[in-house]
Amino acid sequence: MASKSDPPFRRIADEIARRITEGALAPGERVPSTRQIAREWGVALATATKALTVLRLEGLVEARPRIGTVVAAKEHAVPTENRPPSRRRSPTTASSENELTRERIVRVAVGIADGEGLAAVSMRTVAARLGVAAMSPYRYVNSKDDLVLLMADAVFGEKAYPVEPPDGWRVRLELGARTLWGIYRRHPWLAQVGSLTRPLMLPALMTHAEWALAALDGHGLDPTTMFDLHVLFYSYVQGIAVHLEREAQAEAATGLSEDQWMDRQTPAYEAIVAATRYPVFARIAGSLKHGYDLDLDTLFEFGLKSLLDGIALIIEPRCPAA
Repeated sequence: MASKSDPPFRRIADEIARRITEGALAPGERVPSTRQIAREWGVALATATKALTVLRLEGLVEARPRIGTVVAAKEHAVPTENRPPSRRRSPTTASSENELTRERIVRVAVGIADGEGLAAVSMRTVAARLGVAAMSPYRYVNSKDDLVLLMADAVFGEKAYPVEPPDGWRVRLELGARTLWGIYRRHPWLAQVGSLTRPLMLPALMTHAEWALAALDGHGLDPTTMFDLHVLFYSYVQGIAVHLEREAQAEAATGLSEDQWMDRQTPAYEAIVAATRYPVFARIAGSLKHGYDLDLDTLFEFGLKSLLDGIALIIEPRCPAA
């Protein structure tokens, strides 16, 4: 039981714990987000984050990628009588500022972005998650913008290519595309970082660029064409991946899954199909007996083959043996 002498984050954590214990919040159900806590209790986001951190340390809640923080299964919770006293439960004591490193800061920030989206990442939130003073991360990272670049470089570097590349430009490009797609799949927020016209100068991203350019090299292409194909190829993968995070954002904002949202569009869809202004659309849509299932993984595979077929028309006339 929290007392008035406990810090605000402790009192908030105990109140949410009470709701969980009494069944008001069931296992798997989302708990209040940091912004909801901040509004309900009138506290700063950092304080709200500390409260959720305490609940995680006690095993009452867990972060689930693309969902948020939910009530953990009952077997994960620490029994109340076994919890340390309030004065020992401060996240600050769990992680000394002397143990801070840039790598730890980046790792925690990536975890926040994976679970709650890039918008949830801030220097204060990262500090609270680490259990250190709000200004401590600034000793290692200058700003949030710098932090996001470090995060991107870290996750782009999670995948490596074989020292001995496979034979054939097509196989190499396909491997490069699938590697990038796998990274974006694991970290949906990543596609939101940077733009095509202002490329990110990140060492780990350059590894992927080097792989793609090496696949195109030696086939009689001029430098401009090589760069055009590389940029086109990268932008294709990123362009599909952008919608991974956007769908998560839309679901969080509306509370509706993709299927639920589409169900609500049925009247508007039927009106369009019934209209005479779009005869081709109506004919094709009407021929889909079970509707059209837009799956990003399937679309990625279809587009990848089409893109490679198009590049083949450029490369293979110059180098028939490729």
